[in-house]
Amino acid sequence: MKIQNNLKDRAKQLKTDVPAVFLALGDKKTPWYAKVFALLTVAYALSPLDLIPDFIPVLGYLDDLIILPLLVALTVKCIPRDVYAQHREQAKDLWADGKPKKWYYALPIVLIWVLLICLIVFVIFF
Repeated sequence: MKIQNNLKDRAKQLKTDVPAVFLALGDKKTPWYAKVFALLTVAYALSPLDLIPDFIPVLGYLDDLIILPLLVALTVKCIPRDVYAQHREQAKDLWADGKPKKWYYALPIVLIWVLLICLIVFVIFF
């Protein structure tokens, strides 16, 4: 029971941490190497593709339980504390009633995936 509550707490924290990392990505005070990690973290979090597909029992969700929190932790360590604290507060405001208020933040990632799929279709069929 304690492990399950801990996992739920970590999942709720990721719900704030990933948007905070995204917001820090655009901050001029964030170092370039932190921006690289932030980009990788946000892309992995929003990506429909996983290193281990979710349909594989146990292992499929294991990467989401291990890799994403590790990426977030590594990225947060690279971002200056004051910058991250500011964006973490902003990230808390992004969610209203369990749904994101600013859904259009996901548009760049969706656009990248649409372009990638179009490129793959073009290469296969043309």
